[in-house]
Amino acid sequence: MPDLPLRCSMVSVVVVRGRGGHARTLLVHRARAHLHGLWTYVAGHLEAGETAWQAARRELHEETGLRAASLYSADRCETFYDAREECIAVVPAFVALVDAGVEVRLNHEHDDHTWLSFDEAIARLPFSGQRELYADIQRAFVLQPPPEALRMPG
Repeated sequence: MPDLPLRCSMVSVVVVRGRGGHARTLLVHRARAHLHGLWTYVAGHLEAGETAWQAARRELHEETGLRAASLYSADRCETFYDAREECIAVVPAFVALVDAGVEVRLNHEHDDHTWLSFDEAIARLPFSGQRELYADIQRAFVLQPPPEALRMPG
């Protein structure tokens, strides 16, 4: 009997500025064929020789022009069935804390962006796994200090 493979070739990045009830998170609007027209977070594929946290930093900068003041593991991976690749995708999630007033410069993958409260972002995200991820990040990184044990290098 054939097995459905597990594949870990992508990362996701939830961008946060501010703390507590004043925190805002960045959603980007997909302009490319995959997920076209949906609001989502920064995500992308690992490159050869790259760690997941390095890919998160690179994708954040490539897609938004932003650099994380601090980058953390979200301490969870998203898992979902990927029909395009016929696999179970395992996607490590990261939290990028950015400074207030940063300017977003989108690449060709997105045609719009918005900063929202976590409640607003959760209501706009298209997939239940994304909404659960944002709720976890709000509890563990926004409403309390981020766990230093999850801070990534750089």
